[in-house]
Amino acid sequence: MYVHQMITVEMTPLYRKRVMIELSFWKHKMTKRQPIGSVWAKNIQTKLNNLIPEKIHRAITYTIEKMVKGVLFGARYTTTLPKTHQSFQLCEAYVKKLIETYKKTASVEGAVTGAGGILMGVADFPALLAIKVKMLFDIAATYGYDVRQYKERLFLLTVFQLAFSSHKHRAEVYQRLLHWDTYAESLPDDVDHFDWRTFQLEYRDYLDLAKMAQLIPVIGAAVGAVVNYRLLQQLGTTAMNCYRMRMLETS
Repeated sequence: MYVHQMITVEMTPLYRKRVMIELSFWKHKMTKRQPIGSVWAKNIQTKLNNLIPEKIHRAITYTIEKMVKGVLFGARYTTTLPKTHQSFQLCEAYVKKLIETYKKTASVEGAVTGAGGILMGVADFPALLAIKVKMLFDIAATYGYDVRQYKERLFLLTVFQLAFSSHKHRAEVYQRLLHWDTYAESLPDDVDHFDWRTFQLEYRDYLDLAKMAQLIPVIGAAVGAVVNYRLLQQLGTTAMNCYRMRMLETS
């Protein structure tokens, strides 16, 4: 049975107005029509994926599935307990501080692995994934949600998907989060039923162009630092607005 977590939200009218405006702009970005350039890029990426042998796809899917499940569903003893704050404004101040800290951590990690060439660049993938997931855990706890609950972790996994999906897939994931409580009731209690194939393709396609330059000698460190910084900003912004949508539009 999924336990709905109703979080009390207290804030000044001025801050609520500001947050709702920011949320409206973000929702518009999530639902606006797909740019033609993105359509072409996605079509090219799909054709390239179709050239890759099925056994390679299965191997990549298996690897990413095990990595994400291990980090997201195995960190039971490192998860921060839910917190309470005097106001929503104070809560978000802590969330923004968290995001800044993780952005700097990811930037340093990207610079170090980028400077190490191809072998270190490959090591960046699991390290960056762990940083992203830990940030999501801390953001959820700061907003007052208990991520020891299985379906709260699925919420984080869905937020992760939204942040790193193509425009085409993004609309579908956004609708799940928009109606999360209803959607969560229909989810199976076994994470193995999750669509890991689509997850890995979307995530890999999103990162491919951005991260490939990190493997180039000399410029790899600078690229790794900038790209990781921006990826954490993207994820942090997505997480904040998903929790705003969940908390404020049902309160």
